[in-house]
Amino acid sequence: MVTMRDVARLAGVSITTVSHVVNDTRPVAADTRDRVLAAVEQTGYTGDAIARSLVTGGTRTLGLALPLAGNPHAAALTEAVEGAATEAGYTLILADTHDEQRPEDTALRALRSRRVDGILLTPAGADGAAAELRRLGVPTVLLDRVPEHTGADQVGPENVQATSDLVRHLGDLGHRRIAMVTGPAAISTSAERLLGYRLGLGRAKLVWDPELVASGPAGAATDEMASLLDLPVPPTAVVAGDGVVLLGVLRAAQRLGLRVGKDLAVVAHDDVDWAELLGITTTAQPVERIATTAVRLLIERIAEPDRPASIVRIPPVMMHRQSCGCP
Repeated sequence: MVTMRDVARLAGVSITTVSHVVNDTRPVAADTRDRVLAAVEQTGYTGDAIARSLVTGGTRTLGLALPLAGNPHAAALTEAVEGAATEAGYTLILADTHDEQRPEDTALRALRSRRVDGILLTPAGADGAAAELRRLGVPTVLLDRVPEHTGADQVGPENVQATSDLVRHLGDLGHRRIAMVTGPAAISTSAERLLGYRLGLGRAKLVWDPELVASGPAGAATDEMASLLDLPVPPTAVVAGDGVVLLGVLRAAQRLGLRVGKDLAVVAHDDVDWAELLGITTTAQPVERIATTAVRLLIERIAEPDRPASIVRIPPVMMHRQSCGCP
């Protein structure tokens, strides 16, 4: 069993310093912190809670690590996962990754220190975290975001065809300047939705125009949409990459006095609670099915660690309303 002393010896620091870094109880010099974290990852250290326990049986707990702040889709997904876990006889422990690598690493260490039987992870970026969990032998299922070449079980929505259908619908309504605003392109869901946007343009016999595309932090969506609407030939329609981006798009339209569904057609991914109230055409992700499938795969992975990985894509459903300009 790896101990804090082992980490301190490898990093060349005191046990107290390791404790401050791991528990975030006192600021530590950046280079020292990096050495300690590197030693933690190299040894697979998970904290004193597991070191004190020699119990080899399962805990009947699952960990869920995902970005929570300001994300209505994450809230719905969390509720669905908790329900599926409870139905299967497990308790769920939640950890917020803040959609950044270092907080994600901290969240995963915290879950491992609680001796969870397996982890459901919505990855912040590349597949490094999933690879590390596999190296440490932690049963893992990637949830919602489905990056390529991870070798892990994965469950998420189908994004490419769903986005293509949204774009083609706008094209069928006569729009020729269709914009796309989405989250960071490095995130797998954003990349797939951007691909679907390009595919939809082709199917609608429209030309790809990079000036009509904006991707970046969801909090910047209002400014990004305002910039698109300030183009010499502005878009007449827009696809919002998720519910948070949709809010920014609507704010930009409101500031410019544009009427959604008349002056500007708007469609979006994620059927957030208020989308129906505002008449927004969306693709509704099958959150319950995604959660139930992910929990089932994780329990199967716990029981059979060496079985082949499964990748499951579940298609969303278009919720057709008035924001696209249809009656």
